[in-house]
Amino acid sequence: MKTLHALAFSTALAFTSVASYAATVDYKIDPTHTATVFTWNHFGFSTPSGNFSDVEGVIKVDEKNPEKSSVNVTIPLESINTNVGKLDEHLLGADWFDAKKYPTITFKSTKVETRDSKNFKITGDLTVKGVTKPVVLDAVLNKKGAHPMTKLDTVGFNATTSFDRSAFGIADYVPNVGDQITVNITTEASVAKPAAAKK
Repeated sequence: MKTLHALAFSTALAFTSVASYAATVDYKIDPTHTATVFTWNHFGFSTPSGNFSDVEGVIKVDEKNPEKSSVNVTIPLESINTNVGKLDEHLLGADWFDAKKYPTITFKSTKVETRDSKNFKITGDLTVKGVTKPVVLDAVLNKKGAHPMTKLDTVGFNATTSFDRSAFGIADYVPNVGDQITVNITTEASVAKPAAAKK
């Protein structure tokens, strides 16, 4: 009887371990270690850049079935920084992002494809100024493991994408000011801290 109990316990433990391994893990994006840098062509003379900060979102990772992983991100437009104050104000205005009416940019993945253990193709819906269009991110897993400072399970990714801003209703000065926008993203995301035990 003891042997049967031990076998039943071992089987249950093994099943629980497999289920835990197969489960999707949520990693919350760390805005202090996330940058969304966008660049454009300016009359052919230069390639200026800007950055969005205060990015919020969740990266769901399924190690056993990477195609079941997902990304959901929200970017507040008020966080824009081109290092030129007047340009920031202009971009937030009605002719460009119209931030008062559309205060955020969002990205929600619809498909994740694995190229190899570190490279992924992430297709998703990008919404800018109330317009939603599909874009593709080429993502690279930089590292996964316990963060040396927080001790939390953490993942880090870089990703790139490009698209035409005119597709989102932002077409002023095209083609002199480039239509194509290139975006470079770097991010760290960690699992939530364990809940404190009740006394």
